[in-house]
Amino acid sequence: MATIIPLDAVDPALIEQLLDAAFGEDRRARTAYRIRENCHWLEGLSFAVLDDEDFLAGTIQLWPVALATPDGRGHPLIMVGPVAVLPDLQNEGYGKALMGAALGAVEAMAGDGNAPLPQVMIGDPDYYGRWGFNADHTGNWHCPGPFEQDRLLLRCENPGILPDEGMLGPWAG
Repeated sequence: MATIIPLDAVDPALIEQLLDAAFGEDRRARTAYRIRENCHWLEGLSFAVLDDEDFLAGTIQLWPVALATPDGRGHPLIMVGPVAVLPDLQNEGYGKALMGAALGAVEAMAGDGNAPLPQVMIGDPDYYGRWGFNADHTGNWHCPGPFEQDRLLLRCENPGILPDEGMLGPWAG
């Protein structure tokens, strides 16, 4: 049975090894890394999953980012990802367990009657759509590097609170 633990309970070197195995050693060149540049993942919202033998099977990191409007106003968001599972263990439910833990923690952080901060990610719309992520509101959003517009996904109870246009980057507030 898989066990979810806080990511800060895992040796950072093991996290890096897992990310390299899941995404390749050139992963830091990806646009998602530029968006969250110089940020640290959010403790309490980032998790690891251990396999049946208590070995690290996957991780999920959530990050403080912002959507900056053309006039420079920042709108805080939580960036979800990477969701990383060792290649030999993919399609066994570890990614789903990590998403459930992280999004559950985001909801709990918001508290009773409050909407959680909007969440953004770059990912597969078919896969992440099951958690309410879609590209319906991100058509005029930009990233500091190449990306596929239909893979820039948002999960937000009321996307009308966010600007129609902006640039994603690290939260500096």
